[in-house]
Amino acid sequence: MSAVIRLQSADVRFGPVQALHAVDLRIDVGERIALIGANGSGKSTLLRVLHGLVPLARGSLLRDGAARQAMVFQRPFVMRTSAANNVALALWLRGTRWRAAREQALGALARVGLAEVALRNARALSGGQQQRLALARAWCLQPDVLLLDEPTASLDPHAKREVEALMAQFADAGTTLVFASHNLGQVKRLASRVVYLEQGRVLADAPVAEFFDRVRLPELSREADLFVKGETA
Repeated sequence: MSAVIRLQSADVRFGPVQALHAVDLRIDVGERIALIGANGSGKSTLLRVLHGLVPLARGSLLRDGAARQAMVFQRPFVMRTSAANNVALALWLRGTRWRAAREQALGALARVGLAEVALRNARALSGGQQQRLALARAWCLQPDVLLLDEPTASLDPHAKREVEALMAQFADAGTTLVFASHNLGQVKRLASRVVYLEQGRVLADAPVAEFFDRVRLPELSREADLFVKGETA
């Protein structure tokens, strides 16, 4: 497989606080990588680094210049206009003519089950609907790499299932997924690989089956082992 992103010896600092410590990460085409760890472990910072939103204090970030990237945040940004316009504007900014952008936006909203609210103010939508709106916006951009920061946090079970189904559609279409999650059931359902972070350091990086199998991965760090036991207890 060819790498779409390579992060080498990456340090990130916010003033006196070091948020990432010597992180090495290679992401290959078509992978589905789950970032897990406690709050403050560095998951969100790592995603923002991968998307070019946070500079490195040390190390290097190499990205395939031909690969399109998109990111969906835990609380997606939506403008005070219709759901359709929120999606269409992303296309228009990429150079699509407005009429064509609107048509594509309506199609994308229908794909994620939001056709009936396409003309509704996006800020009046529920949290689950706003996440699906963000995924529709990403779908229109046809990313090769999709980064998601806890996309189902604070959603009810039905909304979580809907968002997971859309994430699976991206993966089935060949999109490389990197997502942060506290939901280990979700990780098992969607990920092919797990990266565990603790205080800004990568302490485990393994295929999903091995990560959750103590016999196949006996060297799993004690911190990661306790985290997994605590999350699944």
